Amino acid sequence: MSTRRILLPGLCFVVMTLAVLQTMVVPIVGTIGTQLGVSTTAAGWVLTANLLAAVIATPVIGRLADLHGKRPVLVGVLTVVLAGSMLAALTDSLLWLLVGRVLQGVSYALFPIALAVLRDEMPPAKLVGSMAILSGTLGVGGGFGLVLTGLLTANGADYHRVFWLTVAFVVVALAIAWFGVPSRPRTSGGSVDWWGAALLAVTLLLLFLALTQGRTWGWGSVATIGCAVTGVLVGTIWWVFENRTDEPLVAPRMLTHGPLLATNVATLFVGVGMFVNFLACSFFVQTPRAVAGYGFTANVLEASVVYLLPGAAVGVVAAVVSGRLIRSYGPRRVLVAGALIGLIGFVFVALAHDRTWQLITAGIVINLFVSLAFAALPNLLMAEVSAADTGVANSVNSIVRTVGTSIASATLSTVLAMFTIDGTTVAREIVYTAAFLTGAAACAVVALAALAIKSTPPDRESTVVADSESTDESGPKLGALPGV
Repeated sequence: MSTRRILLPGLCFVVMTLAVLQTMVVPIVGTIGTQLGVSTTAAGWVLTANLLAAVIATPVIGRLADLHGKRPVLVGVLTVVLAGSMLAALTDSLLWLLVGRVLQGVSYALFPIALAVLRDEMPPAKLVGSMAILSGTLGVGGGFGLVLTGLLTANGADYHRVFWLTVAFVVVALAIAWFGVPSRPRTSGGSVDWWGAALLAVTLLLLFLALTQGRTWGWGSVATIGCAVTGVLVGTIWWVFENRTDEPLVAPRMLTHGPLLATNVATLFVGVGMFVNFLACSFFVQTPRAVAGYGFTANVLEASVVYLLPGAAVGVVAAVVSGRLIRSYGPRRVLVAGALIGLIGFVFVALAHDRTWQLITAGIVINLFVSLAFAALPNLLMAEVSAADTGVANSVNSIVRTVGTSIASATLSTVLAMFTIDGTTVAREIVYTAAFLTGAAACAVVALAALAIKSTPPDRESTVVADSESTDESGPKLGALPGV
């Protein structure tokens, strides 16, 4: 009982660690380049290398957790992440920093594993609320990661401070995983589909290279188009191969099944909206008003504490409340409501961004959307898959979210660099207006995707009933995807 009492707070800290690792480096890419004496383009690989490692490793780690137990895999992942964090904190070499970021990239698997642990350990009556709080922590942690970066790197301080803080986070998370996560005997058989994993890794690697390096290489360059086309071809081979494999890493039906497809589409655009909010707000408020005629000439610390921290703090409250909302109204309705709230926030900031209070208010409203959406999505997902496939299903969903954030980051960075005020490198105000309207459009897609989800059980009962009837691995699993 005591272990179960500390399980949720402990897993929330683990997920908070993941979120911090995801966002802390975003504002300091330029600082890293300056302090290491390399170009901004070269320094940008600290983001790219991390994302590439994440999309390659996450589905395999999710499958290993399903087969060999969540606790040992969770501890193993955190050990690798700790090694990467230590390396990044100690080195002054870009090459070794990139190696450290690759090792940190496996941290993306922490979220799906944590969700799977909750499904194994929490009683059905508490599962919905627990998943909502855990998932909301992911969105909140991203905002806190940016705030912590601002505090640590104010006035051009040494960027190594950021990585030393990640070391501290991971050490605590590792202790929590070791002492606070129960060990369960292996309950499912099978093996890892390594050929499928290799084909999927090559597919994601090529497509992510095209997405993240398109601006540097040129969107019409041979390298960009070659990566994109080859990635699609390899992906097609992977699809055919997985359809003919008895135990595929990711069953194709898991991607095409109606409710799961709609849930993943919603996740993609939640990722887009979240990063549009983080990046556009951060860049906008740091724009020098004397040059551009807009912006607030804020430094990184002010952008983090004044403009981002209030939204992150409200997101914590929303994450706690979201579980009760999901139990009362169902995850589908909560997702629709959250998307509409986000739509209002983005439209407001697109039309009104001349005052500090307007940016802060919009950030609070948009963070409400992110927290509610992250709380609702895992509940929708787990209502459709069996307990044995929880890890890999959430891993796929995590990759989809990562794709969304990468699309937002790559597109926004490209557009900001393309449309600048004459004679300067400062983006035009219309670019930010368009970015905020894009966030509004993303929220609209999330709402439509949620409305398209038609689960057999009523929304408010689907997750709890599905989970309670899947406790016995040998019995029927209501809501489990047939054939997966």
